[in-house]
Amino acid sequence: MSDIEIQKVTAHIGARVLGVDISKPLDDITAAALRTALNEHKALVFDDVDLDDEGQQAFARHFGDLTTAHPTVPAVDGAPNVLPVDSERGRANHWHTDVTFVLNPPQASTLRSITVPPYGGETLIANSAAAYRDLPEPLRAFADTLWAEHTNDYDYAVPDENIDEEQAAQRAQFTSIKFRTVHPVVRVHPLTGERGLFIGGFAQRIAGLSVGESRKILDLLQAYVTRPENVLRWRWSPNQLVLFDNRITQHYAIDNYDNLPRRLHRVTVAGDVPVGIEGKESHSITGDASHYTSVAG
Repeated sequence: MSDIEIQKVTAHIGARVLGVDISKPLDDITAAALRTALNEHKALVFDDVDLDDEGQQAFARHFGDLTTAHPTVPAVDGAPNVLPVDSERGRANHWHTDVTFVLNPPQASTLRSITVPPYGGETLIANSAAAYRDLPEPLRAFADTLWAEHTNDYDYAVPDENIDEEQAAQRAQFTSIKFRTVHPVVRVHPLTGERGLFIGGFAQRIAGLSVGESRKILDLLQAYVTRPENVLRWRWSPNQLVLFDNRITQHYAIDNYDNLPRRLHRVTVAGDVPVGIEGKESHSITGDASHYTSVAG
């Protein structure tokens, strides 16, 4: 435990963890220290990790029960809890928090580098608590009152006629089960009590407002999330693992590496139902995600 060193990467988000071998079982004190560091820094980077899929899952389990790989997208063969984040299967180059279209999105995500392009391919991770604190007081008070509908079935930026058959099949797979869930725009973190903007790419509409009105408000709030000061831009190296708090961050995989291969493996930790500032929980409109993650009663 005394050997752990936490080195900040930026002022508002991100830290590198030294002195812990995450390929081995962690004792309770070390696991608690990593949780404390995650609460503070929102994203933790581990270099030179000696992990396979099983080892990545074992590490993630220190933070809670695992989800399956994804509600609709196939897992790695033989590893139902591991999602291949592969450039050949699509590119998640939009700001999002993982799987917010279900009732209880993951609390934490781990990404492990498998194939890294020689240039580009960075992952951006944004601190949505810092974004909330940045809001002017009148806008913060307004955001506190809002709820947003999140869905995996929405009008994509790329029109149908501009995608090929493979991309169309991937889109159909992604929306093979349609989910719609209403979450608070300002979420209270269950461990720290921090407030963060819980929006991102799957947040499509503000409850009670039109699509056009919603877009203007969501774009305004999102601009605070993605301020450069609130963003970690992580350049991947081989054999790295990044752990980030999915409850209070967003992320974006930059599509800036031409047609070169890029592959990460993702394992996510099951989360709680989001709660707004008045203690009210999110509620599901459409879609059963019980095959993906359990909701603690």
